[in-house]
Amino acid sequence: MARRRAPVHPGQTLHDKFMAPRGISSNRLGETLNVPANRISDIVRGRRGITADTALRLARHFRTTPEYWMDLQRDYELQVVAGEVGAEIKAIRMQKK
Repeated sequence: MARRRAPVHPGQTLHDKFMAPRGISSNRLGETLNVPANRISDIVRGRRGITADTALRLARHFRTTPEYWMDLQRDYELQVVAGEVGAEIKAIRMQKK
């Protein structure tokens, strides 16, 4: 049986694809986005999710879209919950057409 990979928190993507290549620290990004630095460091550490407010700020700064960041968060949350209650969900009978 194949093992599932752990879901990737959007904070890891933020760090690995956007912050690290540019040499940006959580403190500096927090200042730039006008948010507390601990918000960014908590996201990067996987302790906090990306909110709509943060998605808008990240999108503006990194020239992406807010949907990009919200999609990362949504996909992460769905994968986490599916891993926690997947068997229970599969046991739900599907409605007949």
